[in-house]
Amino acid sequence: MYRGTAAVALAAATALLTGCSSSDDTSDPLKGDKASGDSVVVGSNNFAESILIADIYGEALKAKGIKVTYKPNIGSRETTYGLLKNGSISVLPEYNGALLAYLDPKATPKTIAATTSAIEAKLDSKLTLLEPAPAQDKDSVTVNAATAKKYNLTDKSSVSDLKSAAKDLVIGASPEFQTRRQGLVGLKSVYGLEFKSFKALDAGGPLTQAALKKDTVQAADIFTTDPTISKEKFVVLQDTENLFGFENIQPLVYKSALSQKGVDALNAVSAKLDTTTLLDLDTQVQSQNKDPLDVAKAWLKSAGLG
Repeated sequence: MYRGTAAVALAAATALLTGCSSSDDTSDPLKGDKASGDSVVVGSNNFAESILIADIYGEALKAKGIKVTYKPNIGSRETTYGLLKNGSISVLPEYNGALLAYLDPKATPKTIAATTSAIEAKLDSKLTLLEPAPAQDKDSVTVNAATAKKYNLTDKSSVSDLKSAAKDLVIGASPEFQTRRQGLVGLKSVYGLEFKSFKALDAGGPLTQAALKKDTVQAADIFTTDPTISKEKFVVLQDTENLFGFENIQPLVYKSALSQKGVDALNAVSAKLDTTTLLDLDTQVQSQNKDPLDVAKAWLKSAGLG
């Protein structure tokens, strides 16, 4: 899942457009300060949902008496994985299928458990995955209402139904989408799609949403829990060949930085976080402009975890 780009400037713009999280701090997320023994550093990628989930993780840990600091809006997986390996961050919200695609692009697991096992086989020895949540947020090929109408596409249509039209369409997504298998590479090899051109935007954020709405791009990688889909009458095409795989929310952890009490707290979060809940929380942050930290605290309290 391409939730993040290398552009730190874009991260700042995303934070402004999606509402500043109270977890924002003045430290440099790329500085690389390691957590002390009594402190957990919770990081996030530079898009709204990652910030929200990081706030949920951090506040759940705080509720158990664990000291937490935040490093939000870091950037892409290429950056955050390195910071996890060197202990600069302790906990990061991940998406299991996207993480596996980063670690082993050729892997094609058929179950969530097999996805976790495949990740663990490739993970750095200092890192571990905790329990996956039922909640999933997947990459998608989504078209705007005008394109859907022109080519008779509905939410029952497959990505393959774009094959003849793709040559006339511009697709927009984060820069990484252009070169990864879970992007243009896979869309060509799996579905036979070759688009007119590619427009580098952000990771399913306000730039991508605006471009799709304005028809600057006709297709885009929009995340499936994005409230903009229903608001703007975008149409998500079915990934019938499972190119985008499983995308369960799953904490990735620097082993020595998190106690068993912390592990139990995050596993309790995962047990109660389903896709319907995630969509509701995303809507509060992205459509209603609520502070992610406030949304995180309210949900944890309602779930008996705060």
